[in-house]
Amino acid sequence: MARRQTGNHTSYWRSHRIPGMSLLRADFRHHDYGSHTHDAYVIAVTESGGAEIRNRNIVQRVDAATLFVSNPDDRQSARMGDSERWCYRAFYLARPAIDDLARRLGTPCLPHLEESMLDDGDLIGRFHRLHRMLETGQDDLLVDELVAGAFGCLFARHGDGRRPQIPANRDAIVTRLIAMMRERHAENLSLDQLARHAGLTSFQLIGLFKRTVGLTPHAYLVHIRLKAACRHLRHGHSLADSALAAGFCDQAALNKHFRRCYGITPLQFAQAVRAG
Repeated sequence: MARRQTGNHTSYWRSHRIPGMSLLRADFRHHDYGSHTHDAYVIAVTESGGAEIRNRNIVQRVDAATLFVSNPDDRQSARMGDSERWCYRAFYLARPAIDDLARRLGTPCLPHLEESMLDDGDLIGRFHRLHRMLETGQDDLLVDELVAGAFGCLFARHGDGRRPQIPANRDAIVTRLIAMMRERHAENLSLDQLARHAGLTSFQLIGLFKRTVGLTPHAYLVHIRLKAACRHLRHGHSLADSALAAGFCDQAALNKHFRRCYGITPLQFAQAVRAG
């Protein structure tokens, strides 16, 4: 569901893929928010301009170098003041999304966020990328990974709770996961499936993979699929058939990852194979 206003030019839509998570994309030329509350966590990334936000009776300026976050029922207001523009993207996490994230992070409830304005460039980048990915709705595993990574880091760094520790036998866990990914790489594997197979939360799984393998689960699965595509191409299969057999959603996805990792296109690779 989407709506646009031409005066201030603001648009928003609701993400149906993650129940309870709403997405806002706004571009204001002149707008003030009166005092209000949300029954949701709010996370906002400013792309340009800024505003003054009052949250928990503290007034601070938000701009592209600041991530704004608030807890459910925090009272807040905002005014643009002298700012000529305020362009931002925001997430609203209501109860179904809160419960789902708590499950992913392996905690009975999400922690209370201790501050409203976070000077955390890494988190700003994570949430900006996640918002754009949710807008396009491509690559479910990557989206799940970005959700767990962004919100996991937010609550681990800036919440008042602690997340569970990763089991000590992590090498055996990763070995078992890699075997599963190689065997089932052509399937539409989800982060939840991988996490359940490992006996971890989604957030733990991402951290474990990055520490042990040096890549996220999604990035490692892409490499497995690229190797599989190369095998299919060597056997003379078409680009489209090779992409689907390797687990990519289509030929365009294969082209993108192939060029990024190998510096050539799948077509160039196939032509080189045919040339001997």
